[in-house]
Amino acid sequence: MPGELNIALSTETLDSGPPEEAATFGVFAITANDRLLTEGTDTATAARRHGPRVSGYPVAEWIAWNWWRLRWEGESPAARRAAREWSFAHRMSTIGGGYAWPGVEIVSDGRQCFLRSEPTPDACAVLFRYIGAAGREDVPTETFEAAIDGFLNEVAGRLEGRGLRDTNLHRLLSDLGTERADPDLARFRRLEARLGLDADEIDADEIHRRLADTDALGEEALGEVAADTASRGAGPEHMMSAADFASAAARSGFDADWRDAAAPGGTEDVPRPGEAPAWRVGKGMAQRIRDRAGLANGDPVSNARLAELAGTTEDAITQSWRCADGMAFALRGCGAGGRLALRSEWTTGRRFELARLAGDRLFASSTDRSVENLFPATRAYSYRQKAQRAFAAELLSPFDAVDEMLRGDYSEDSQRRAARRFDVSGMTIQTALVNHGRLARYEAPDVAIRGPAA
Repeated sequence: MPGELNIALSTETLDSGPPEEAATFGVFAITANDRLLTEGTDTATAARRHGPRVSGYPVAEWIAWNWWRLRWEGESPAARRAAREWSFAHRMSTIGGGYAWPGVEIVSDGRQCFLRSEPTPDACAVLFRYIGAAGREDVPTETFEAAIDGFLNEVAGRLEGRGLRDTNLHRLLSDLGTERADPDLARFRRLEARLGLDADEIDADEIHRRLADTDALGEEALGEVAADTASRGAGPEHMMSAADFASAAARSGFDADWRDAAAPGGTEDVPRPGEAPAWRVGKGMAQRIRDRAGLANGDPVSNARLAELAGTTEDAITQSWRCADGMAFALRGCGAGGRLALRSEWTTGRRFELARLAGDRLFASSTDRSVENLFPATRAYSYRQKAQRAFAAELLSPFDAVDEMLRGDYSEDSQRRAARRFDVSGMTIQTALVNHGRLARYEAPDVAIRGPAA
């Protein structure tokens, strides 16, 4: 069923090997949303099976050690470039121990976990050849945690059934349980993971220095900044601090009055953040705002109207020489209520960033983020950032209107005309066409490099 994840391990006999491996030997299978991710063929017998015959012990060790990164770290271009280090925390094929592990990759956007399964390359001589599954399977993070916990408990129970109660896995599970139960320890590990770090990979004082900004910025906002830092391939020493944001707001920012920002009103039919895929939340909120702003017929949003919706003035769009380093953001509690700063030098980029910030503040009003002071628009692929991008794209260039204008002509010239009409970048139009199935990803080179907007 949709939104389900099952990690199963049958019981089979292993005649040799360490006792931990013999106690947890069996057919290992992962099913997400009714799709088998571990299915393959035993090359010795040509038999099709749900999964390989392996020991569950190395899998459980790998999961327990990487739990925080699997749960909280997303993917990014920088992570892909540093594929070896990132892979050890997210790809089961790196587990090792002499078994043929599946090419299953696990990442998270903070609200959902995504599982991809790749087939075994034809050139590889292996004992078990994986078929792989096209596309990716999405499951809520709560479902992911429950499935992982169930599997870890199953493996630990089998060990204890054989009298094995003091293994490395038991120690890892004990530490993990303590960290998850302690709010301060959990906060520490979560920030490490979002920075793309293994547990205790760097000096703890460096993480605590970043956590000291929690009161000034907000815990979730701090995590978004950490994810952006990791997405750029930078270390925690390059993560923007509360003082950096305040300085950038004063130097490059514009006044923003939260009381003047758009109020969504009547959003009962719009999913709350976390209740649906990020693109649906962002698109639904944008459609509601367009309705309330009298833009339901697909008209472009002028600079003046966009600035009004964001609680600022047109100067934020037109004064393109005032650029913030790092990221676009809005910061509450400075100036006459707040300040916002934009990163792009281009009008279309500034319009898109301003729309993202307006959307982020609207999402915050319906979640516990209403107590936060920082609203960042980053390059990371977290749930929050994907919802922002979807909101901005639909607010500025509603897809139905774009599709009606193009009328099946998706040539570059037609895309440019649409971009000019709605005053957005060509990549915004191209991304929308890919996300709505009008173009294949290989037909959209910018999107293929940068990843989807939502």
